[in-house]
Amino acid sequence: MLQSESPRTGGEILVDALKIHGVEMVFCLPGESFLAAVDALAGAQAQVRTVVTRHEAAAANMAEAYGKLTGRPGICFVTRGPGASHAAIGVHTAAQDSTPMILFIGQVGSHMRHREAWQEVDYPQMFGGMAKWVVEVDRPDRIPEIVSRAFHMAVSGRPGPVVVALPEDVLTAFASVPDAQGYRRVAAHPGADDMARLAAMIAESTRPLVIVGGGGWTKAACRDFQHFVEAFDLPVAAGFRRQDILDNHHPNYVGHAGLGPSAKLIVRIRAADLVIAVGGRLGETTTSGYTLFEVPRPAQRFVHVHADPEELGRVYQGDLLINAGVREFAAAAAALRPRGPAGWRTAAPWSDAVKAARADYLADQTPGAMPGPLDLGAVMAHLRETLPADAILTNGAGNYAIWVHKFHRYGGFRTQLAPTSGAMGYGLPAAIAAKLLHPEREVICFAGDGCFLMSGQELATACQYKAGVVVLVVNNNMYGSIRMHQEREYPGRVHATSLQNPDFPALARSYGAFGEKVEATEAFPAAFARARAFAAEQGRPALLELVIDPEAITPSATLTGLREAALKAGHGKG
Repeated sequence: MLQSESPRTGGEILVDALKIHGVEMVFCLPGESFLAAVDALAGAQAQVRTVVTRHEAAAANMAEAYGKLTGRPGICFVTRGPGASHAAIGVHTAAQDSTPMILFIGQVGSHMRHREAWQEVDYPQMFGGMAKWVVEVDRPDRIPEIVSRAFHMAVSGRPGPVVVALPEDVLTAFASVPDAQGYRRVAAHPGADDMARLAAMIAESTRPLVIVGGGGWTKAACRDFQHFVEAFDLPVAAGFRRQDILDNHHPNYVGHAGLGPSAKLIVRIRAADLVIAVGGRLGETTTSGYTLFEVPRPAQRFVHVHADPEELGRVYQGDLLINAGVREFAAAAAALRPRGPAGWRTAAPWSDAVKAARADYLADQTPGAMPGPLDLGAVMAHLRETLPADAILTNGAGNYAIWVHKFHRYGGFRTQLAPTSGAMGYGLPAAIAAKLLHPEREVICFAGDGCFLMSGQELATACQYKAGVVVLVVNNNMYGSIRMHQEREYPGRVHATSLQNPDFPALARSYGAFGEKVEATEAFPAAFARARAFAAEQGRPALLELVIDPEAITPSATLTGLREAALKAGHGKG
């Protein structure tokens, strides 16, 4: 319902717009440039919860995680200049992960613009290549219009981030203006001819395979996609960090194409005669550096479904390119049936191959031994058997995440929060946002020692808002993924990758969280039980430091092995 046209400040008009668009939570670090909006949020506490973080990067990452979890734009407020610069990491993640998000930035007063005033930045220039739309509001009476467009842009087509700059005087000025209505998502629908062609191509194939990914998924879309997969008995591989679109316990799930994929799965993808890519861009990591498929024309018959028409044909030419939102495609695909008078009376021609692929996936889920007294593979196996199916696992970037992606079985829609952008420091802010949104679910954050210290101060935020997350800090005293590449390219020349770390459990306890160090595999189950109990009973975070041998650089490689192989190949100067 539209508000009356009585005079309101720009800040009040803005917050009224947020309420109309269904915003229930905003993440921010306050600044003087948008105090009028902060004051309006104070008056809207019954409808909009304000979560204050200790760093703008964390606020932006929380907003991005909220957008992933809900499909609605995550809302972040930061101040000008330094605040906007810190928040840029969340905008970049939202762009690469196709996540709806709106970043509101306090801006210098409009009468000071273009003078390089204090902390002034030209935001269209700064974010122009990163966000879907960047705009600066010039009058308070345009706020309803611009905010409405921001919400529509964030969720429509390929979802993504929008940046709105708010000059201080625009937020404090009064205006009489009616409010806009709530936004409505707009997405392309697949045509009947496209779907008929897809069914025909599946019928003509002998070794089909689906790769699923991208943003914009909902629980209903995942359910529809599962119906489609089951009707045709198609094997499904997940794109990089999109392992929660199809429940990993489902018999048609055959693994992930990302970091540390199964070698047998890669062989199956290359040997497929039909690849159906649904939702994802097929970026660098999913395609093993663009080597999994030939560019620009894959050797396999190729179907690509994507919400953005500009993405179709961008890298890979296809036999069938379908411009459609994943929700719309999944709904249409769920209604398809195998071709023929009665479909398949018993099983699809490739059913045995699906069973074999599934068996290979399960076999690859058995961790091998790793150096040192604490085996991260065994830790993952324990978590896999212990955690409930709806537990949410978050992580940032680093080699520790390979164990998580390789050995955990995600239980379905939005049980995985991980940045395809490869951003460090994401795991803890994402976990906090998830716990605030779903306090009834268990949320486990994984972070490397380097990754954790990029956002570790948010333990204070978790304590303040009673977000009982469990944080597992995998400590090998180095930037592990960079060290791995260093040993491959410059064997034995270790420089700039070693870390001297604090006492992580003591640091956690100083915030009011639980903290404990785990140095042996057999000690983990009991320590994890204590951490879970503390988080559940106290409503505060619990941290376990997992000390692993630096030699264990991936589930299948050691630093010494990498160095020796590189020296044998004549790399570097070692």
